[in-house]
This record gives sequence, C-alpha cells and structure tokens, in this order.
Amino acid sequence: MHMQKINSMQRNVLGMKYSKIVLFGPPGTGKGTQAEKISVYYDIPHISTGDIFRTLVKNNEPLGIELKEKYWGKGKLVPDDITIKLLKERIAKDDCTEGFLLDGFPRTLNQAKLLKDITSIDLVIDIYSEKDLIVKRLSSRRTCTKCGKIYGLGNMPKKEGYCSLDSAALFQRDDDKEDVIAKRFDEYENLTKPLIKFYKKEKLLKTVDGNGTPDEVFNLVLKILGKKV
Repeated sequence: MHMQKINSMQRNVLGMKYSKIVLFGPPGTGKGTQAEKISVYYDIPHISTGDIFRTLVKNNEPLGIELKEKYWGKGKLVPDDITIKLLKERIAKDDCTEGFLLDGFPRTLNQAKLLKDITSIDLVIDIYSEKDLIVKRLSSRRTCTKCGKIYGLGNMPKKEGYCSLDSAALFQRDDDKEDVIAKRFDEYENLTKPLIKFYKKEKLLKTVDGNGTPDEVFNLVLKILGKKV
C-alpha cells in the first residue's frame, strides 16, 4: 500500500475522526506494525512503552538496565508507577499536541485508570489474532543489532541472519523466546483481557481481525479511523 505523510488539515480531509488512540491486543498481533503505518499516514507520533524502555537501555541509562534485568527482559511487566511517569513525560512533548498513538500501554486495568487520570483517549483498537499465529510470529522475529529494524513473517531479510539495511547481525530479543512468550500470554490472559470490558463500558473499543496481511489489517484500521477505502 502506498504511504503518504500529511499535515493536520489534510488529516481532517482524509476522515481521521480520532486524535488520541490506543492499539490493544495480545503480544504478536502486529500492533507495532499498524502503529507505524497509522503514524506515517496521519502524521501523529507512535509511542511505544517498549521502545521507551529499549532507548533507556541503548543509552546505558541505569533505569533502563534495571528494567531489562528485572522486568521486560524476562517477560514481566514494568511497575505501573515507573511506566506512567515515563509515558506522562513523553506525551507532554510538543509533537503530541495534536494527538498520539499508544502501543503497548495500557496493559492492565490499573494502568488504564492511571492513563485516564493523565489524558483522555478517543479510541481503543483491539487487534485480534489466533494464538498459534501469534506464537509463530513472535518466535520468528529477529532484530538488527545496529539499527533496531525488526524482521519476521512476511518481512524476512534478504540474507538470513543479517539486516538488509546495514548488513549488521540480527538477534532474537529475550521477550521473543518461547518460554518468555508463554509468560507473556499468561500475563495477558490474567491482567490485560479485563481491559476489553473496561473500554467497552467506556464506549471506546473497536475490534479488528488481525489474522490477515499487514496491508489487509491496515485497511480495516483505516475504515475505523474514518477513511473510505
């Protein structure tokens, strides 16, 4: 699908009904891919709490190293008080004035309530995929050691084990290993699914079938956002 970058006025012309959006669903449903597509198409920042944590690690920040060793590197959730503080700092930046797209937060009912305290949300999109497909997607993912580009099903590198952009070696993230994936599923079932009921009650939830290709899913997302496709 052809992607274009637009300004705020064009965003309204193309039918963007919402400015503060949450992408929701089990790990491996393609939330990050869809968030990037929406971010580019509508020119709003894509905010991933996972990316925030990884940036802290990349910059050798003590907090980032601690979070990786104790929590997300082992498939565990980072404490809410830390996550909400980092998120609040991020959405306070100038590029979020006209809206933002949250990917990976909230993950628990408590986080959803904390989020509601610091900002309003216009729409929550639940991207659903079959469990077997999710496991296959996650366990096949590889990340570039240099630029951070992620490869996986439908987006394999030209040369196995090496990034197509800079030829650097690829690696498997700790949270993409099968034993960690199992823990992530358990946490999703126990902690995150109640968010579906919460956002239904708030009348913010829309569900998208995430079993198709990234472009097929994106077309469904665009329809929800208001564009005729």
